[in-house]
Amino acid sequence: MGPAFATWATLALSCALPSSAWAEALPEALAKAYQTNPQLNAERARQRATDENVPQALAGYRPQIVASLSAGLQSVRNLLPDNTIQTANLKPWIIGVTVTQTLFNGFRTANSVRAAELQVQSGREALRNVGQGVLLDAVTAYTNVLANQSLVEAQRSNVAFLRETLSVTQRRLNAGDVTPTDTAQAEARLNRGLADLNAAEVALAVSQATYAQVIGNAPSQLRPAEAVDRYLPKSREDAVTMAIRQHPAVMAASFDVDVASTNIRIAEGTLLPSASIQGSASKSRNNDPTLGTIAEDQASIVANVTAPIYDGGQAAAQTRQAKEITAQSRLVLDQVRNQARTAVVSAWVANEGAKVTVSASESEVKAATVALQGVQREASGGQRTTVDVLNSQADLIQAKARLIGAQRDRVIASYTLLSAIGHLDVKTLNLNTPDYLPEVHYHQVRDAWHGLRTPSGQ
Repeated sequence: MGPAFATWATLALSCALPSSAWAEALPEALAKAYQTNPQLNAERARQRATDENVPQALAGYRPQIVASLSAGLQSVRNLLPDNTIQTANLKPWIIGVTVTQTLFNGFRTANSVRAAELQVQSGREALRNVGQGVLLDAVTAYTNVLANQSLVEAQRSNVAFLRETLSVTQRRLNAGDVTPTDTAQAEARLNRGLADLNAAEVALAVSQATYAQVIGNAPSQLRPAEAVDRYLPKSREDAVTMAIRQHPAVMAASFDVDVASTNIRIAEGTLLPSASIQGSASKSRNNDPTLGTIAEDQASIVANVTAPIYDGGQAAAQTRQAKEITAQSRLVLDQVRNQARTAVVSAWVANEGAKVTVSASESEVKAATVALQGVQREASGGQRTTVDVLNSQADLIQAKARLIGAQRDRVIASYTLLSAIGHLDVKTLNLNTPDYLPEVHYHQVRDAWHGLRTPSGQ
């Protein structure tokens, strides 16, 4: 028999011998993806931009100050009553400053601040959901590389076995023990094995490229990956309850409903009176000799109260529109909850099924190995043909491939279930990387009255 088959875990362990300083475990790969993944970093930048909606809304509470300056040249030609003409080239100028403070605007500023804060909360949940997706992509990329490495090794073992079988068959042909048909069958199976090996190597190269895209570096020697059943709830009902209450997509949709409800009050605020106070000061100069004064200084403070009477129906339409959007948001929330429930049930069933598949595949590999050994012994005694040996080897290699796939699916299924309940994050997995805290940037910019640079210095 050819080289013994190494299961996925054994092969992965051999790739992580202590002598290798470059061995990378799954938690390390997840930490790298969490730090460097472009999709996740882009979502963080989007959230930082969303944070700026709050100081923009708070600006409605603050005074607005405008300075003005005008100056120019003015040519004057005056015809006097005695028919004489007077001309002059004037250089008038005026400088002033105006301060406007809103006192009341139908609670629109307060509601705008509330809506902006809710948008920040919704955005944080959306960021958390993207983080879950990136971590799950990283798990998938990692386990795909492991599985494809094992498949390549299995196919190489298969090719070595088929080469040895062909060599033995040719020697038996020379001795007259078998016919040329046996040799042709062995050669055909060898060529099929070479094609399968090539396909496995191609799949490995593709999975390695995907790994580099998601995690940020090419895979080195990967350690075995384990399922995360210890973080999962004990029953499917508990998992469903956690998902519809804690999944970031559900929580984001819930905040979106609150945003839409607040927008109704903002639209209704345009129908209420507004009050503001405005102070201004100005200085002007004019050297026109025909005027009684050549300089004027002014200062004023004025209170303004306005009440809308009719705007053509615009405010009413905006209010009705906001109400319909709120109804839509509530329906979307129901839809997201249903999707979360379905995702949990699907992930739970897949995870339980993966456990059964791994157990069955392990038994299949053991039985196929024993069967191949028996067929080889019987073939040596003339009770089996070469094609029987080749068929038994094909059964074994197929069983190995199914076991490798089952072990990969087992790990992915457990992480998928963890993501479905909304707990696939740095804290739950206890990854060795600082957790990104979006509230840090929020508090840095919330009460900023000025400044063009971002907290990061951009």
